[in-house]
Amino acid sequence: MSIDTEAAPKAWRGRFFEDFAVGDVFRSRLGRTITETDNIWFTCLTLNTNQIHFNVPYSERTQFGRPLVNSTFTLALITGMTVPDTSENAAANLEWTDIKLPKPVFAGDTLWAESEILELRESRSNPRVGIVTMRCRGINQRREVVIEFRRTFMVYKREAPEAAPAFPGTDTDWSV
Repeated sequence: MSIDTEAAPKAWRGRFFEDFAVGDVFRSRLGRTITETDNIWFTCLTLNTNQIHFNVPYSERTQFGRPLVNSTFTLALITGMTVPDTSENAAANLEWTDIKLPKPVFAGDTLWAESEILELRESRSNPRVGIVTMRCRGINQRREVVIEFRRTFMVYKREAPEAAPAFPGTDTDWSV
């Protein structure tokens, strides 16, 4: 296993369209443990009334024997975990396709995200952005793939006015 010895940038602005190459692979730096609260809140917020997500006696009678984590929470979490590496400078998500859920997710599972860039193209309608298609997957602490999907998003080019740094700065001297 190789260790990345490249120095971290002093200022991180995220990746822009010009920074991607087909075949690039990104792995989330952090894992995220899912809690019962995550699952119940997300299920309630989205008005999902399937009891397998929030009713323990009901879910104990299913093939899983315990509550399942809401699969759209898993999709949202893995998407979010890919953002720092891929779409922090996105103008819009365009599509999610080919979503597969090969293994269940339960409270207490810790997930990591892995992404691979599959396609890049210039936007035909907006010269300030490019279109990126990638495949993503979520991997749990048991090394099982729990979700896979493709995602396409529109991302700004480095010189796009919308991508200019937003830090406001100040004229006030430090006081400490």
